[in-house]
Amino acid sequence: ADHYAQNDHHALELARRAVSRLNRGKRIALDLAPPRPPRYDPEEIYGIVPADARKSYDIREIIARTVDASEFDEFKARFGTTLVCGFARIFGYPVGIVANNGILFSESAQKGAHFIQLCGQRGIPLVFLQNITGFMVGQQYEAGGIAKHGAKMVTAVATVGVPKFTVVLGNSYGAGNYGMCGRAYEPRFLFMWPNARISVMGGEQAANVLAQVKRDQIEAGGGSWSADEEAAFKQPIIDKYEREGHPFYASARLWDDGVIDPASTRQVLGLSISAALNAPIDDTRFGVFRM
Repeated sequence: ADHYAQNDHHALELARRAVSRLNRGKRIALDLAPPRPPRYDPEEIYGIVPADARKSYDIREIIARTVDASEFDEFKARFGTTLVCGFARIFGYPVGIVANNGILFSESAQKGAHFIQLCGQRGIPLVFLQNITGFMVGQQYEAGGIAKHGAKMVTAVATVGVPKFTVVLGNSYGAGNYGMCGRAYEPRFLFMWPNARISVMGGEQAANVLAQVKRDQIEAGGGSWSADEEAAFKQPIIDKYEREGHPFYASARLWDDGVIDPASTRQVLGLSISAALNAPIDDTRFGVFRM
């Protein structure tokens, strides 16, 4: 051994000292700027995000308390309004932000795919702010091309070569997790807020679907199902989804890189971007996008 460490903290100190002698500096191919604090206090995030996850809020309020000087150059603000995209800086690093402001429609997915391609071509890191229940479903939206437009966005996320960072601010359900760069799409770091939930769908929705199947089976056999019996059937399902969709459950299984304080999101992202840029930015080779 080259060093003897008295404990973990001393070992980390020795490791940092060794790295500081490598005579190696970062070669960052980004247009950096002096960091500037947000104009709005990040502590205000606690009052912006509702306790009830079913209630909506404007994601721009979170962005304004995360980026440098609260300056956000929004991309196609009047098109696909349930997905907010734009350019900003975090601690001087240029980033492209992709943030949910509702469910994903065809227009939202098209805008997201376009913006992600631009960031890939310009070599700008991407930050995904997830609060998504999924892509819109239904005959009208399927006829309108939600499947192929959603596939465009998922393809863009999967193939873009720039560093990606994901923060789950609220819900992360179903295919929406894929389109917004969930763990399977290899973000450099993925963090969750304490109020976040991740699963195939919400507990109440799952319970309602399974209860409807159960009711149909009982009624097809000529039986009846009381409201009390239905409630007793649904509650264990809701409890299971709540327990297994909790961020602590996800973190314990390494599905993310940690549960963070919402007011510290800016600092966590800044450190993550700085760490990721020690590696070169990969070239982007997009797949074939359906028109």
